[in-house]
Amino acid sequence: MNVLLIGSGGREHALAWKLVQSPLVKDLTVAPGNAGIAEIANIVDIKADDIVGILALVQRGDYDFVIVGPEQPLAMGLVDALQSNGVRVFGPSKAAAQLESSKAFTKALCDRYDIPTARYGVFGHVDEAKAYLTKMDAPYVLKADGLAAGKGVVIPETLTEAEAELEAFFSGKFGNASQTVVIEEFLRGQEVSVFALCDGKTAIPLIGAQDHKRAHDGDTGPNTGGMGAYSPAPAFTDAMLEQTMERIIAPTLHGMAKDGHPFTGVLFAGLMLTDEGPKLIEYNVRFGDPECQVVMRRLQSDLMELLLAAADGTLDQADPPSWFTDPVVNVVLAAKGYPGSYEKGSVIEGVKTANARDGVVVFHAGTRRGRNCGKLKANGGRVLNITASGTTLRDAVDLAYAVIDQDIDWPDGFCRRDIAYRAL
Repeated sequence: MNVLLIGSGGREHALAWKLVQSPLVKDLTVAPGNAGIAEIANIVDIKADDIVGILALVQRGDYDFVIVGPEQPLAMGLVDALQSNGVRVFGPSKAAAQLESSKAFTKALCDRYDIPTARYGVFGHVDEAKAYLTKMDAPYVLKADGLAAGKGVVIPETLTEAEAELEAFFSGKFGNASQTVVIEEFLRGQEVSVFALCDGKTAIPLIGAQDHKRAHDGDTGPNTGGMGAYSPAPAFTDAMLEQTMERIIAPTLHGMAKDGHPFTGVLFAGLMLTDEGPKLIEYNVRFGDPECQVVMRRLQSDLMELLLAAADGTLDQADPPSWFTDPVVNVVLAAKGYPGSYEKGSVIEGVKTANARDGVVVFHAGTRRGRNCGKLKANGGRVLNITASGTTLRDAVDLAYAVIDQDIDWPDGFCRRDIAYRAL
């Protein structure tokens, strides 16, 4: 099959890496891709949110299947547009993608179908939001309703700080995404990411992972798109997975179908493991980044077979996915200044040396090749994903940091030094 994958991040590099291992994939094209993806697939310079450009590419190309990686084109209705042109595609419709593009939509669904989640309120005006804060205990969880590149959540410790953040939200801190704000109670416990492939009526679980959202060690600093991840997560037991599928994923799939928005694609549940069991923090409607990288490293089954079964509505006939048992860790190397302002264009050395190590795969995110020199250059906030496997999680972590310290030469980058600290 000729396959088109949409996206340019570390998630898409990991998906591409796994897809080209499938005997079902004859030719893989990625739009727009990055420097690492260009080494294993064809690259087309069309942005992921350029719906018109992607449709034109598909119409003039010969693609049997399209896979949409990032959330933005899903929220914009790319899957609907492709399907209306007779294209076979993996991913949710625009209506179903509201599970990620609107936190208020998801909260209302939880209410209707008794899905465990945090107590909350939804507000379109700053005064109403401030009044609700007085009914909540610190710390306060403030969320932009819409898409904010994984950064639209703030957790102020005091009422004064929370009120100031609300002023910033409604003044456009996250653009249109924060014109509606969700305020939640603060849930205590460990946070995990769980993925399930869905075909509208059937859901099959993938493995869990834990990520690290804050920029700096000890879970300090601003929220980011994710600074690292690892799998398996010891806190997420088989019993927890069973509870999650029964109490969260299954009623979500049922509710979406009943409401006229059947969900097809990958459902990514961010969970808090509380004393009362797992509770839903939020949904994403695509593979997580940086979690996808460790999930793909551990996946033993043919990814293409699974995605086709989800798109075709035949997951009930598919074999359950099988997994490598060795733990995998992903340490993100980001440009200094991320998630704030940062410089682009600095040269990165040592990736080839790193990839030559047993157990190591470096997935690119914000990278490009210099037009004249051909050198690898930083071209984004999160730039590289150093994934490593080992007999134990400690072995995997030590290997990832050995690669960063001994192989990768990039003075303008930084990483967290405590990835997987909860499990270790």
